[in-house]
Amino acid sequence: MGTWCPSDRNGGSPVNKRPASRSAKGNRPERGNGPSSAPPVDKARLAARDVLKAVRERDAYANLVLPGLLRDRKLDTRDAALATELAYGASRARGLLDAVIESGSGRAISEIDGGLLDILRLGAYQLLRTRVAPHAAVATSVDLTRAEFGSGKAGFVNAVLRRVSEKTAGQWVDELAPDAAKDPVGHLAFEHAHPKWIAQAFADALGADAAELADVLEADDTRPAVHLVARPGEISAEELALVTGGEEGRYSPYAVYLDGGDPGKLDAVRDGLAGVQDEGSQLVARALTLAPLDGPDSGRWLDLCAGPGGKAALLGAIAEIDGAHVDAVEPTPHRAELVRKTTKSLPVTVHVVDGRDTGLDGGYDRVLVDAPCTGLGALRRRPEARWRREAKDVAALVSLQRELLASALKLVRPGGVVVYSTCSPHLSETVAVIADAIRRYGALELDTRTLVPEVPGVGDGPSVQLWPHRHGTDAMFMAALQRPVS
Repeated sequence: MGTWCPSDRNGGSPVNKRPASRSAKGNRPERGNGPSSAPPVDKARLAARDVLKAVRERDAYANLVLPGLLRDRKLDTRDAALATELAYGASRARGLLDAVIESGSGRAISEIDGGLLDILRLGAYQLLRTRVAPHAAVATSVDLTRAEFGSGKAGFVNAVLRRVSEKTAGQWVDELAPDAAKDPVGHLAFEHAHPKWIAQAFADALGADAAELADVLEADDTRPAVHLVARPGEISAEELALVTGGEEGRYSPYAVYLDGGDPGKLDAVRDGLAGVQDEGSQLVARALTLAPLDGPDSGRWLDLCAGPGGKAALLGAIAEIDGAHVDAVEPTPHRAELVRKTTKSLPVTVHVVDGRDTGLDGGYDRVLVDAPCTGLGALRRRPEARWRREAKDVAALVSLQRELLASALKLVRPGGVVVYSTCSPHLSETVAVIADAIRRYGALELDTRTLVPEVPGVGDGPSVQLWPHRHGTDAMFMAALQRPVS
């Protein structure tokens, strides 16, 4: 998995659903950081606020901060579920929330103190996108503010949120979004809390199916199921589903779906029989092992962008069955160590080198390039990611992707196969990279759809594009290239 491509990570939270509404009075109180006379603050909302604060101040990742915070504070199941929904939901909806807060406050977001903004986003999210009672959303936000900033600031938060509560989410969209007739993509982007450039990239990738744009954007705001991968040779998907209470996947023979919970607590995961991996990523790794070769498979396989190790582990497990060996390349030492831990006891050798200049001997039968990318296909799992990425990021990543694919085509033997994948549907990162490799190096593109025959709706070919609204996976792209024999 490439450095910027988080498709192996799972997690998330319901955006429009939550446990039955609770007022501040109904939750366990906890004192904030304010004076002793400050009112008690809600544990779940305080945790959610602290996640938003970490994201804003430290550029932290919400899905990495929240689990540890919940464990440290020992929140019960109900409070943990609420904190998860609010932290992830407010992170996803930030653009829409900020527009509403600006309108309600009469101030630009840049003019509002960061600490107050965290609380306003949390309160506005509850008012617009949950079933929390308005009085509870406002009161608990005011209590958080008073506990940390005092009564004066609490009055400001109270006034702004009361203005926000005067309209429904739909009414705010009607008032603030671009006109749907003049700018349909911009309108949908605002309504579903996506930057317009990302919504446009999805529309471009959908092509003739661009009418599905609203479905794609909505899927990005839906809590993804946890996907487990059963390690081949150790446990079957059927057995894994039985011991975890999950459901066998629809497409990957190794996939199991869980409704939620902490997969790290499962015995099968702790014992190394299974891992956490999006089903789309499983299909990519499996496709490499199924691709037809011109000539025999000598068992030399290469994962050129291996960190953090999910695909390398699946490749290694299949390689062990097939009598093959996987070389895994990861340039960052700490990520290389993750690959080593993930592939422990498997026929995988980790090399801490740059995939563009590995120093490895060529002649590989199969090479996987799961390239670093914008991660636009995995926005469900990185709540704040859509607001961090910018359109200008694409060019540098495309340059890197082309260099990595060029390296792979040199390392694969004549008649061997390279599978290129990204967890982004952006055309510049997908079909354009493939077209460039074909033009420059004379690679032959295989019909990748034949490598995922059980999956419908993957596009017109020869490449494959998965979608969360169609397949329940991350929006993974994959294409198979063969190096000509002569």
